[in-house]
Order: sequence, then C-alpha cells, then structure tokens
Amino acid sequence: MQIPIDRVALANGLQVVLSADHTAPIVAVNLWYHVGSANEREGRTGFAHLFEHMLFQGSADVGSNEHFELVQRAGGTLNGSTWLDRTNYFETVPSNQLEVILWLEANRMGYLLPAMTQQKLDTQRDVVKNERSWSLDNQPYGSWWERLPALVFPPEHPFHHSLIGSTADLDAASLDDISQFFATYYTPDNAVLTVAGDFDPAEARAMVERHFGPIPRGGGRPATASFAMPRTLGAPRREVVADHVSSPRVFIALLSPVFGGDDYYAASVCAAVLGLKKGSRLYRSLVRDQRLAADAKAFTYDLTKGTDLLVLDVTAHPGVTTARLEEAVEAELDNMARRPVTADEVARAVNLIAADYVTTLQSAGDRADRLSMFATYFGDPELINAQVDRYGAVSADAVNRFVRERLGRDNRASLVYVPKDSAEKAA
Repeated sequence: MQIPIDRVALANGLQVVLSADHTAPIVAVNLWYHVGSANEREGRTGFAHLFEHMLFQGSADVGSNEHFELVQRAGGTLNGSTWLDRTNYFETVPSNQLEVILWLEANRMGYLLPAMTQQKLDTQRDVVKNERSWSLDNQPYGSWWERLPALVFPPEHPFHHSLIGSTADLDAASLDDISQFFATYYTPDNAVLTVAGDFDPAEARAMVERHFGPIPRGGGRPATASFAMPRTLGAPRREVVADHVSSPRVFIALLSPVFGGDDYYAASVCAAVLGLKKGSRLYRSLVRDQRLAADAKAFTYDLTKGTDLLVLDVTAHPGVTTARLEEAVEAELDNMARRPVTADEVARAVNLIAADYVTTLQSAGDRADRLSMFATYFGDPELINAQVDRYGAVSADAVNRFVRERLGRDNRASLVYVPKDSAEKAA
C-alpha cells in the first residue's frame, strides 16, 4: 500500500501535507501542534490539555460551541487529543465542506485570543477538573498513566509530571498564563496541517494559502529540559497502590529505544511477541494455561525523545494474590531470555502489526493523523510508506538482542494495584 503525498511549506512556517484519495466522498483535516505536557513549566502543569478544551470555545469569527455546530451540521465528526509532546485537532467531513474546516482551523490558530475570556477559562478549567476526577482520581486503576511515568522518569524530566495536570496548578492558571501559552506554541511554524481524502490538491493548496497564509509566524519555542535517559533504570523500582479495585493489576515499564530509531522496531516486535492479542506469550501462559490473569498485554508508548517505554499490563484472575501474579509476570519476562524468540514468533508479530497498520490507513482520519505524526516528529511524512518494510526487516536475532539488553531485572519499574480493603494492603 502506497500513500500518495504532496508537501507544501507556507512562508509563515506551516508545514502542509496533502494526500488525495477519491475512494469515498469524504475528507479529513488533521492539525498537529508540537506542544504537549512536556512543554509545561513547574507550577503550571495541565496547560496543554486545558488548551485542547479552550480551542473549541470560539475565536474572533466563531462563537462559543459554533465549531462543533458547523461541523456536525455538515455531517462531520471532530475531536482533539493531547499527549506528552503534541496536541492535535481533527475533523472528517463530506468533501464539499473542506474549505469550511480549513477556515475554522485557521481562525482559531490566528485569532483565538480576541475571543478568550475569563468566563471561558473558568468553565473549561472546571470541565478539566471534572475529567480528572472522573477518569483518573475516581476510576479503578485510573491513576496508572499518571503514576507510571512518575515512577520511571526523574522529577526534572519533561515526561515526569501528569499529562492532565494537578488541581492546584489548574486553579492557579490565569488568563495571562493561557494567552502566553497560546502565543508561544499555537503558531503556524509549530504546526503541521494534513488533508487526506477526496479533494483536488491544487484547490486545497489555494484554500490553505488563503486561510492560513496571513497568520504570522511565532517567536520560537522555548527550550525544554533535557529528555536524556540512561539505557536502563539501573535497579528495579516498585510502587504499590491500594485502590478501590476488585483484583490486583501489575504494570511493568522498561526503558526502550525511541520510536522511529533503528532499534525501535525490534522492541516493538518484542512487545507484540509478549502481549499482542491472544497468541502472545503473556496471554497464552498467564490467561489460558495458568489461569492467573483475566487479561494480559504489552505495548510501547512510542515516544520519540530520550527513551521509549515498553509496558506490560496484567490483571489478576479473581482469587489470585498480588504476590502470585507479580511472580508469574516477572517469570515471563525472565523466560524471554531463557527461551529465545523464534523466527516464527517474529513472523506472527510482524504480520499482526502490519495488518493492523494497513487496516488503520484505510481510514482517511487515521491516515491524516499518521501523516501529521511523521511530519511533526521527523519532518518526513513519507515515512508512513516505510513502516511495513521496517517491521519486515526485523529478525529474531535483533529481538533477542533487545531482550538481553533491556528486559533484565535492572530495567523494570513495577506499579502494583492491590484491593484497598484486602489483607494484602499491609504487604
């Protein structure tokens, strides 16, 4: 599968990726800003995620909630998301609505600040605080994606603090803080705009130039703290969380090669051998054979700076103790070195990854998102067409070398959830 790609760079620094496909009469617009929680300063965490909400509250020529209304009335869908080092906004609409979407995105990129008010900030701050309460503080196991990076990364590292931010920091955010954050990071030279689907490339280029061209370039991104990390943690780490949960659950994070590097693909295949679907080692051993786990999987975070994380996530079967579960998961990791990965296992993993990847690219929205990702992180959207081959080049020797170098007990950070009211709390 070869994705067609046309690249344009505007004078203000906006990178534009166009990928025409006339299979269906729809078009996806995807806008990545190269800013996430890693760009926040101490005492002002949560701004990147708060801004994801603020950008849907209107701009100079768009009323509050009008962005949603215009897209939905056109028969489209939309949303946004925030991650450690990027924030993205995306819409999929009928092809004849492309210019409406480009105008909406350009209006909030260039002219959001005149429409920003204290009332909007207060409202969205409360929305984010409620989201934190619902999805993290009061959700069984919900704090794992805040606690695990904090366990792995040192306090001064950009990935250490919470993606959603602390309640105290959100309360302290002022309108001036928000305005400064927007002016610093929501600029055309810090963004990638991708259009994928049924459109005429020449017409789309003219639309993009018309709506985004007048927006001035920004003043540059401030430097972040160092992302550097050692190859391994150096010693095992462990944190126990007593939570309102019915069964123990174990997360183990290991430092792993960054996404996109040559060694990343062997690490990703290793994660698939360990925990991708029901034929994986973790699932076959812990769920099917030993009946110790109700679910077991492994995945990579796909971080591009400093280090990536390979994460195991195993939930105990009812009645299984925390100690028994931890022992079994650790044993499976140890067995990766004792029972080297075979060529057949690599082939299975590569086939599953490739099938998922190609299936994902059938969607105009997902295709646009991947193009934005490769353009943002690597400056090269063409990498979308190289991924299947890069996975196909992974050998069993490369995976086993990764196992020897990175899966040892000196590179394991364990986050263990135990039922709050059980006798295990003391242990």
